[in-house]
Amino acid sequence: MAFRKALKHTAMVGGGAVATVFGLSQLIEYRKTQARLAHVAAEAELRVPFADEFPSRQAQLAALQNTEEFDVLVVGGGATGAGCALDAVTRNLKTALVERSDFSSGTSSRSTKLLHGGVRYLQKAIMQLDYEQYMMVKEALRERANLLEIAPHLSAPLPIMLPVYKWWQLPYYWAGIKMYDLVAGAQCLKSSYVLSKAKALEHFPMLKKDKLVGAIVYYDGQHNDARMNLAIALSSVRYGAAVANYTEVMHLLKTKDPQSGQEKVCGARCRDVITGHEFDVKAKCVINATGPFTDSLRKMDNQETKNICQPSAGVHIVIPGYYSPDNMGLLDPATSDGRIIFFLPWEKMTIAGTTDSPTSVTAHPIPGEDDINFILREIRNYLSPDVEVRRGDVLAAWSGIRPLVTDPDSKDTQSICRNHIVSISDSGLVTIAGGKWTTYRSMAEETLDAAIKAHGLSAAPCKSVGLTLEGGKGWTPTLYIRLVQDYGLENEVAKHLAATYGGKAFDVAKMAQVTGQRWPIVGKRLVSEFPYIEAEVLYAVREYACTATDVIARRTRLGFLNVQAADEALPRIVQIMGKELDWSEEKKTEELETARKFLYLEMGYRSRAEQLTKTTEINLDTQEVARYKKRFHKFDKESKGFITTVDVQQVLESINVQIDENALHEILNEVDLNKNGQVEIDEFMQLMSAVKKGQVSDSRLAILMKTAEETLNKRGPVTVDRSGGGF
Repeated sequence: MAFRKALKHTAMVGGGAVATVFGLSQLIEYRKTQARLAHVAAEAELRVPFADEFPSRQAQLAALQNTEEFDVLVVGGGATGAGCALDAVTRNLKTALVERSDFSSGTSSRSTKLLHGGVRYLQKAIMQLDYEQYMMVKEALRERANLLEIAPHLSAPLPIMLPVYKWWQLPYYWAGIKMYDLVAGAQCLKSSYVLSKAKALEHFPMLKKDKLVGAIVYYDGQHNDARMNLAIALSSVRYGAAVANYTEVMHLLKTKDPQSGQEKVCGARCRDVITGHEFDVKAKCVINATGPFTDSLRKMDNQETKNICQPSAGVHIVIPGYYSPDNMGLLDPATSDGRIIFFLPWEKMTIAGTTDSPTSVTAHPIPGEDDINFILREIRNYLSPDVEVRRGDVLAAWSGIRPLVTDPDSKDTQSICRNHIVSISDSGLVTIAGGKWTTYRSMAEETLDAAIKAHGLSAAPCKSVGLTLEGGKGWTPTLYIRLVQDYGLENEVAKHLAATYGGKAFDVAKMAQVTGQRWPIVGKRLVSEFPYIEAEVLYAVREYACTATDVIARRTRLGFLNVQAADEALPRIVQIMGKELDWSEEKKTEELETARKFLYLEMGYRSRAEQLTKTTEINLDTQEVARYKKRFHKFDKESKGFITTVDVQQVLESINVQIDENALHEILNEVDLNKNGQVEIDEFMQLMSAVKKGQVSDSRLAILMKTAEETLNKRGPVTVDRSGGGF
């Protein structure tokens, strides 16, 4: 009954808002103007202690150790923890945050990259008359609008297509999507619309044509999740919070309440992970915002407490950008096993996911081959048969742990909480758990409200609504043009810097070195096919990057986009960081190995490599075997049965092709399964068989040898006269 009343109210109030979106644009502009004025007023009241430069990590650690007592100590540097720190410090509370790894190193960097209310949640709300779920969607849509407002450089609206293959589904899905617009009200990004079959294929030409009836397009937000998380954390630093990554909580500090005799949490014993140095951080209130590790900190408080976190693993894959249009996503609402899969353009690539399966809590989740193949199978169901979906096209893959929770205060402890919970233990430990990326700000506000009340803190009202995040000020859609004109950056690089750093992009450009070329004047790329430049590595250190993994995973997103490209960029990244942070040669080697292990295990490089190593059966016909043997022997002229970098170099020199020796070694190493420094003919045949099956799609050695063979065949044999008569 309550739900029906809510829907009726939405139809009256929200419905008018949706009508405004469709026709009365002036009223919406008025509302937005009023909101912006409120935002400006809120920001004007805030003091900005670090308006020019961030304090160094060493200075932040000193502040943590030397401050007599903080009002709030937040444990956890994901989106929720960073949101709590920003909310607290802007309420004039003395705030600290510690994170045992890097900001956004866990779940917050491994999302679907969407800012959304949840179409599927709204469907459940309507079908099950669930008012709680309805309100969760409404809150998320409100927060989606706020995030698009406060971080315009890192987020943007994205149209998502829902293809329809049965006539009866068209009005059913249309009604659901229109309700989504209705609930959004004034925050509706753009009105959803229906497309005919022809128009759907025009917008999404890769779509399967057979039985396609039409499509519905609706709008949600998309963002760069790790950079958004970092922007929240850095914003809290700007406003005066003492924030330190790679700072681990060893145990909680407690003191006895003189009145009740009850033990109360009063801080934490912390350890600098990099140096091993331990110290105490005192605080009136400790907030547990550790995501999947919620129960670990709760058990530090009380060993007898029951677990509330029920972790679920979600795997995503990245495939080349040509699999999807540049500006249109796809939603598969009903996969073969009932799960939902998104298929989205992101950073000029295509993301597909997610799976949802129970898992154990770990700091280093690994994407499974079964999940990767499940996603590929579902993609094949929706794409045209003309598009060959190959396992070898998976450029990266990752698994993120979603911390679903049960409410410890509910009578039925087995029921999963759909939203989030804020819990306060007997000793005063405040725990915020569950929720979703989009609602991090409202979760933080609710957490701080509860903490202030429970601990009797003196604080100002919440000011995080409309509070522009790091990089948002000074950003405009045309900012990149100034970067090109003022600094001589490539157009693609300038667009990337503007979209990543917003108004701070000029600070990065100032650090870029002159290339010595006519164009671009500045900005040397880390790898040729991606717009990341060397100056970003230097700037990453200012943003508290401490390891090479921080740079490839969270300051840039190279590791999430292409593991091979990230692997190639690592030596230069380590070299730049080593000089900046005064690393020894041993430390540089360690960083390189650790970052490569991260790519190998957590970003799907192992799964990618296993497509070759697991292909024990060589599936080639007689003609193919003969052709590839002939190609191999053009390089193995002495019939040794194997080729080395020297053999390949000699052939390349004969056709006037120059490849750096280190690069050539990397190319052969991809195929050298037994790692003996040479590629045997069996290994080469295994490679060609994997290429044929689509398990390997972009082997540099296969393409290089094919190209060299074709060039040699065009030239024909070189006569003795032309060669100068021999020796």
